Amino acid sequence: MADQPRPDELEGTEQPFVSHLIELRDRMVRALIAVGICFGVLAVWPGPAGLYDLLAQPLVAHLPEGTKLIATNVISPFMVPLKITLMAAFLLALPVVLYQAWAFVAPGLYSHEKKLVLPLVVSSTLLFFVGVGFCYFFVFGKVFTFIQSFAPKSITPAPDIEAYLSFVLTMFIAFGAAFEVPIAVVVLARMGLVSVEKLKSFRAYFIVLAFIVAAIITPPDIVSQLALAIPMCLLYEMGIWAAQVFIKHTQAPSEETRVP
Repeated sequence: MADQPRPDELEGTEQPFVSHLIELRDRMVRALIAVGICFGVLAVWPGPAGLYDLLAQPLVAHLPEGTKLIATNVISPFMVPLKITLMAAFLLALPVVLYQAWAFVAPGLYSHEKKLVLPLVVSSTLLFFVGVGFCYFFVFGKVFTFIQSFAPKSITPAPDIEAYLSFVLTMFIAFGAAFEVPIAVVVLARMGLVSVEKLKSFRAYFIVLAFIVAAIITPPDIVSQLALAIPMCLLYEMGIWAAQVFIKHTQAPSEETRVP
């Protein structure tokens, strides 16, 4: 008797897979369109040059009167403001980008998982913006004042615009990521990787870790290191409290079916 052909286990799965790819493409296109619209608006007003002047204002305010930033590369006056405009456009469109990501994964989540993911997406976005704003409005002024107080009178500072952009991006990413500490704590506790009691007992070690990270990431001055380490310690405490609330309100019911 001839062997019966074995059924294809993947038969019938091509169309759903292709439809998921199409949906992913559509949502990526929408996110890119949002970034493009924001870029176009910012390019018109305040314009790439205006954005760079705004970004450089904390440094220029602490330079000797009449001192300006310099460009050591021929195309830097064009490329650096363009990069800043693109960065600002992405940050401005970030809520739309995150919403598209959320809308793509939401249909495959349980209802109790949606209760966890959506608040985390919103809060992580807000915390990142708060970290960037804290760095720009508070930390930069303190850091540049501290640095200029040590500058010899015989030196005329003339920072390069590309070097300043690199410094700003590093600081923005550092503070934006540092303000995500509560999100990391909540995720670790909610996934059961670490208990809340363990997080509390790790408090002293985290304080030491926060100061080590701040010393590595920030410039070698005590002001920026304290400005990063102290908020990280406070946010760690906030994360422990938030983890207890999330664990209590996002428990999976004993029997639950996926949302169609």
